[in-house]
Amino acid sequence: MSSGLVLIDKPSGWTSHDVVARLRKLAGTRRVGHAGTLDPMATGLLLIGVNSATKLLTFLVGENKTYEATIRLGAATITDDKESEFKTVANPDDVQALTLAKIEAALATLRGPIEQVPSSVSAIKVDGERAYAKVRSGDEVKLKARPVTIHRFEVIGEPRVVTDGDNTFYDFDAIIDCSSGTYIRALARDLGASLGVGGHLTALRRTKIGSYQIEQAQNLDGLTPESLSVLPIEQAATQQFKVRELSEQEVIDLRHGKRLRVVGETEAEPTAAIDPSGKLVAMLTKSGNAAKSLVVFATGPDGEEA
Repeated sequence: MSSGLVLIDKPSGWTSHDVVARLRKLAGTRRVGHAGTLDPMATGLLLIGVNSATKLLTFLVGENKTYEATIRLGAATITDDKESEFKTVANPDDVQALTLAKIEAALATLRGPIEQVPSSVSAIKVDGERAYAKVRSGDEVKLKARPVTIHRFEVIGEPRVVTDGDNTFYDFDAIIDCSSGTYIRALARDLGASLGVGGHLTALRRTKIGSYQIEQAQNLDGLTPESLSVLPIEQAATQQFKVRELSEQEVIDLRHGKRLRVVGETEAEPTAAIDPSGKLVAMLTKSGNAAKSLVVFATGPDGEEA
């Protein structure tokens, strides 16, 4: 199996690890990893690195992401999504009093650089243990706020008032562009709290990571080793990162651990270094007055060490 990225449209109910395990079987290699976890409930884009492309994942994890979400106002839950019981339920009159204008005003406070407290049921480690494990054991978990940036948080379509027994909810769909590390569940929670009615997530779909889009992704259903499509590592790198074309001598220098001269501002951020034949040699970054390699890729077949 050649080195590259596999773009998967993850189905609901699968963990990101489940997808990696499936791809290991399909690709016939254990050198498989992913860039950015999706909750089991969520669907959408998952970037899978195969063979040497697993080294690219480090640079892809931090890229901005786009999500489509359905948020329910009127109740808060333990997990900040529909996968757990209610913590609080709002008075139906308070929910009925919500308007799109009130929601838009609250959304505005959650755009731009914000300090976000992650959902307590998360994979963040607290005293060496995953936060979700502590919560499930009955422990109270208080996580520290983290800086994230919400570039876009907008209502799409028409909001709906939903009645379920004695409870009344206000549902709406949203599109979110955000920095890496953002918890969409926490956005739903904080929006509901600011409106005084509680809120949680009922659906989530990731549609974009950096320049990679859901339209490029494959469904797991019916996927076979023969039908598995791998985006070659060179194409994967040049789609997302700035490119520096190397001379033969620069290729030799990089493979011997030497630094290169800086060309303009290209290496101010991770840059894909490509040899004269179009092969990916390294990822570069600027260091002082030189360009140094962050990682150098193997020269053997299929990305195996030569």
